[in-house]
Amino acid sequence: MDWNKSIANMINHMSLQSWPVVMIESLQALAHFDTWLIATYKQQFKPIVVHTSYQIESQKKIHRFLNKAYLLDPLFNAIENGLNDGLYRLRDLAPDQFNNTEQYKSCYSDFDLSDEIIFVTRLDNGVVFTISLGRTSKLGGISRVELNRLKSVQPILQAMSKQFWIAQSSQYVHDEQSRYSLEHAINTFGSNVLTPREKQITALILQGHSSKSISESLNISVGTIKVHRKSIYMKLDICRESELFSQFINRLHTLLNITLSIILSKITYTCRGIGLPLLAPYYQYN
Repeated sequence: MDWNKSIANMINHMSLQSWPVVMIESLQALAHFDTWLIATYKQQFKPIVVHTSYQIESQKKIHRFLNKAYLLDPLFNAIENGLNDGLYRLRDLAPDQFNNTEQYKSCYSDFDLSDEIIFVTRLDNGVVFTISLGRTSKLGGISRVELNRLKSVQPILQAMSKQFWIAQSSQYVHDEQSRYSLEHAINTFGSNVLTPREKQITALILQGHSSKSISESLNISVGTIKVHRKSIYMKLDICRESELFSQFINRLHTLLNITLSIILSKITYTCRGIGLPLLAPYYQYN
């Protein structure tokens, strides 16, 4: 199918739930990719998956990412910091040591991605629509020709994404109970032992920044960063970054279970107040 026919086909589906599928098929005529994830972001709410090549429930890594580890994701944090509409490569958004982090090993390495190209479109009400196209090691990095092709259609996809969202947004509502900010998670993580500066540095370490990158961000010396890092590890009784990541993910796990308990308590209280029976088992997040 030539590109003009592809555009016509996408226009025909633009207001339908089938548009993401048709859009992915059309883009495969412009560039090679073997994974994709179309998702929306809104503030610190959990991302909502619109369409993906991943089997979310059966693949624990992607399930873990979408429910907790997204707070440390380069794309999520770039969006939080005001990323504009456009086409980006994940490697250009990621901190300098991201590929060496436990976050990468836990949530990315199993996907065998050599490159990831992302369309970003800002919508109304703080929603950001993203189309991530992944290339595994079998395909390698994207060529300049393919990247330029994708760049040339970015304005078209941006306009179509907006029209699709106008028609279908009611099908993809962000759960307000799922709002977990990185700042809040860090502030409650080691809250009794870490200083404000140590919490700040901990957040940057978890996101994949090297000591050099942190020193440039905070305008303090690399030596000072290393002293802080040693103090953080000592106070948290850990020896390596993998342990820091595990403790942080466990903290997110606890925050989510606390939130679920509060929600269930409110439901139970409301139903009892109006005389309705309720069997409210305790749902623990996995």
